Parts: sequence; C-alpha cells; structure tokens
Amino acid sequence: MKSNLSRRTFVQSGALAAAAAVVTSGAAPAVAEALKETGKPSPIKLGVCSYTFRNFTRAQMLGFLKQLNLTDLNCKDTKDHLPMDPAAEDQALADYAAAGIKLHAAGTIYFPTADDKDIRGKFEYCKRAGIHTIVAGDPTPESLKWIEKYVKEYDIKIAIHNHGPEDKFFPSPFDVLKAIKDMDPRIGFCIDVGHAVRADANVVEAIHATGSRLYDMHVKDLTSYSSRENQVAVGEGVIPFREIFQALIDIKYPNFVDLEYEIHGDDPMPGVIESFAYMRGLLTGMGYINHA
Repeated sequence: MKSNLSRRTFVQSGALAAAAAVVTSGAAPAVAEALKETGKPSPIKLGVCSYTFRNFTRAQMLGFLKQLNLTDLNCKDTKDHLPMDPAAEDQALADYAAAGIKLHAAGTIYFPTADDKDIRGKFEYCKRAGIHTIVAGDPTPESLKWIEKYVKEYDIKIAIHNHGPEDKFFPSPFDVLKAIKDMDPRIGFCIDVGHAVRADANVVEAIHATGSRLYDMHVKDLTSYSSRENQVAVGEGVIPFREIFQALIDIKYPNFVDLEYEIHGDDPMPGVIESFAYMRGLLTGMGYINHA
C-alpha cells in the first residue's frame, strides 16, 4: 500500500518534532530547554536502510527517498535493490546515480560460514558498487579470519552488526569488541540501538567504547527493552536518542545513522516519515540547522 502522506504533511510533522525534540528520557525532567541554535550544520548524517522498503521495488523506493528528501542509502540485496548478479547490479547502480542516490554501505550481508568463494564474492559485489563499508551479520569466528584477509586485500571496512539476545555470537556491541579488538582496525562496528538495548547494553557507553571503529549505526525505537516485537516509530519509544546523538557528536562520528524500520513492511512510510521528522527535529532542538 502506498502512503498518501504529502510533502506538506511531512514538513508539518517535522515542525512538530522540532518542538518535541527537547523532551528527555528516563528519570530526567519531562521537558528541557532547547539549546540556542549554533548556526552550524548538523554533525549527524541521516540515511536509511533499504531493508525498510523490502516489500517494494527499487523504482518505488526511489520515489519514497525523494519524498523523504534523502540521498544516502544503506543498500541490500532484497527485491531488486542491489542484486548480486553483476549485470543487474550495474543497472541498479545506474538508476541510483540518475536519481542522485549515494550508496554508503551494503547490508546487512551475512557470513555464516568460512567459505572462501562466498566471502570473496561478497567483497567483489561491494567493490563493483563502489561501497566502502559492509554491514556484516552474524559472522562466525571461523569466517572472521577470512573476512580479515579480504578487508586487507580490498580495503573495504566491515561493520559487525549486533543482533540482540538471539544472536549466538554478537548480542551487543561489547561482544563484538571482545572478538575484534586485536584484528585489523578496518573491522569495526555497526551498532543497532534496538538490539543493543535488548541485550542490556548501554548504547552511549558502547559508542564511546567503539570510537573510531564505529562505521555505521542502525536506529529504531522500542516501547520497552524487553522484546523486539514492540518496535515503534523513532521518538515514540524509550530509547534515549538525544543522549545517543550527543555521544556521536562527542566522538566526532563521521559516518551515517541509518533508520532501519522493520515494522509495517507493506506500508512503512507513515512511520518512516515520523521517524525522520523526529530525528531532524531533535537535531534542531539541539541547536543545529537542518535543511531537509
């Protein structure tokens, strides 16, 4: 089902979110004073995971990105978004270039086995696309050895995605840290904030712990930390986004914060629009100029 929310509705919701951006979380007072605008552009770069639009074609997704005023995409081999087949991949890249869309990461890409051919093929896939960061899901300890080899050969970063309590190897960013601390520094982190909090990880502490090896962020919101089934639009839940954004600013995070909206797959745009309006409004409330 295609969302019928207009650009005007989006702008209006953004203004409302800017007013709401001063709301804090936890036991702090319900309302805090907005910071004085600094006149500086936002230091947080917002993008979106193509998995958000997993039930829609590339052409439909391009229409959604235009409506969202977004140009930065974390792309995945789902539907026809970025096919593994070289010829089909070339066509997708041509379509993105024509639409002014930039691919900053690919994923989540899974590395379930230490299969040399499979792992090399996924690095080749990203090299063809000019993508310099692979968001890696559930790599095994054995596959990590091969991944490190190809990180060095291709000079492509790996951002290991934590997947919460259900993840056998990497429930939280701190589990990733233990596994990769002595590996090539191009092997780093994609912190998924929703999965991290469900694994009892403090996301602000994780951001500081990962530091310069934080290569991507996946964001979503939850109404409680107890279940993955209670996802809501960003700003409707309990995840402390103001503190998270401030931590990213503190470490001078240069990479993207990608919305990964996993609910309402057949009609994601209302929640996606609300999420971006909130995040943009939050940054405005923190004193930064947003032009979106």
